[in-house]
Amino acid sequence: MSKKPTKDEAPYKKIIATNRKARYDYAIEETFEAGIMLTGSEVKSLRNSNANLNDGFAEVKDEALWLHQMYIAPYGNANRWNHEERRPRKLLLHRREIDRLIGKVKAKGYTIIPLSLYFNARNYVKVEIALGKGKKNYDKRETEKKRDWQREKERLLKR
Repeated sequence: MSKKPTKDEAPYKKIIATNRKARYDYAIEETFEAGIMLTGSEVKSLRNSNANLNDGFAEVKDEALWLHQMYIAPYGNANRWNHEERRPRKLLLHRREIDRLIGKVKAKGYTIIPLSLYFNARNYVKVEIALGKGKKNYDKRETEKKRDWQREKERLLKR
């Protein structure tokens, strides 16, 4: 039986889903860890790693953050009490973090995107969200060139 880490030890994350396209499409400025309001059947489905964040985005509505277009597969044993797959889900953050995000999104044209979904050490579902600006095509090509050059450098140093 594995022992759960204490607060002093390294953070424990059991990753459920990641949004790999987010770092390609957006220039990430800042990341936050947010809780998420879920129903029982959603948590059961997440324990089976049945989620997808690729189309997800967060939006400010009524001074709260809502996560849209995140897919959580229906849980087979939930019968008629199952959840909607792509319903909006409320994100839980401190008020000053929400106010800061709202200010950046309204003033500077940032977007709030989910990067990963995971269980933390206390078995709560958490979402890592990021504040990012959309990249242009030439920015994407530039990052690809840098990544390829780093890979090539490592190959040359290995020899």
